Amino acid sequence: METGAVWTVCDDAGFPTSTNQSNLIAMPFWSSERRAQRIIETVPSYRHFSTHKLSLEVFRDRWLKGLEKDSIRVGINWSGERATGFDVEPSDVRRRLTLGA
Repeated sequence: METGAVWTVCDDAGFPTSTNQSNLIAMPFWSSERRAQRIIETVPSYRHFSTHKLSLEVFRDRWLKGLEKDSIRVGINWSGERATGFDVEPSDVRRRLTLGA
């Protein structure tokens, strides 16, 4: 919210998703470019990706709707050696963004 943007990663094939132990699919997003870049630099499976900035408005109004339609969760600020973290329903993220606006 502070920067008005979120970051994800992409390559020539598009934007990655991951399936967790509960068999749920998530797409990762970070609150800063620095966080996304750290994953690219430290997690081997992300090394070929580059960061991609989305305005908060585009993320909220387009991406979250598409993720919800496709039953893909939002991976929030994944970190660590395996790029893991919380996976949240897109509707919950949109609600939190709307309340915080």
